[in-house]
Amino acid sequence: MAERVLIIDDDEKLAAMLVEYLTGRGLALEARHDAASGLEALRKGEFDCLVLDVMLPDLDGFEVLRRLRVDSDLPVLMLTARGDETDRIVGLEMGADDYLPKPFNPRELLARLRAILRRRAPGAPTRGPLRFDRLTIDLDARVARVDGAPCSLTSYQFELLAVLAQRAGRVLSRDQLMVAAKGETLEAFDRSIDVHISRIRAAIEDDPRRPRRIATVRGIGYMLVRQPGAEGEV
Repeated sequence: MAERVLIIDDDEKLAAMLVEYLTGRGLALEARHDAASGLEALRKGEFDCLVLDVMLPDLDGFEVLRRLRVDSDLPVLMLTARGDETDRIVGLEMGADDYLPKPFNPRELLARLRAILRRRAPGAPTRGPLRFDRLTIDLDARVARVDGAPCSLTSYQFELLAVLAQRAGRVLSRDQLMVAAKGETLEAFDRSIDVHISRIRAAIEDDPRRPRRIATVRGIGYMLVRQPGAEGEV
């Protein structure tokens, strides 16, 4: 059955084009053109991913995302104005999984949606949970727990944590993390990985300001510490 994608964008011409393009490529797409009808569709329907524009006529996309994240981990790809780095960072900090600046190529949107949906797809080979002291990362259930309590992570943030966990004790550059988690390289000066790592730390660390599980290695990247206890920056 085709994965269901909801797009909330007030550009009706763009939304209609995406419905036609993506529906012809194996996705089931619905479009709404304001935040109120979009939130109503999310309450009534079951979707596999949300494409959310920042600029909407009634509420902005950030408020829609905030309301969604109260009780849902639905993957969200945000559409932002080209060059507006602030929008991208705010979206990631609030729990978006990915972003795409306008104008964009529909093929790139399709590729990003497929990457997001692959990360959530059932039927992957069974893999036992990874344990690091009080932190457990269940790769099959796609949930991280500290002392048995689930951590609030987006699907992309979980994927980054899983990549670090599967290579625990090794320092991974931002590019290596991006390629392993998403299959693409970072654009120049793209700091989205840092934003996601900050959110992961907020979810799994006892004190995110003094991280002990995910260490920063200056000038290189990040590493999941096998046994927490050392300071988070070396």
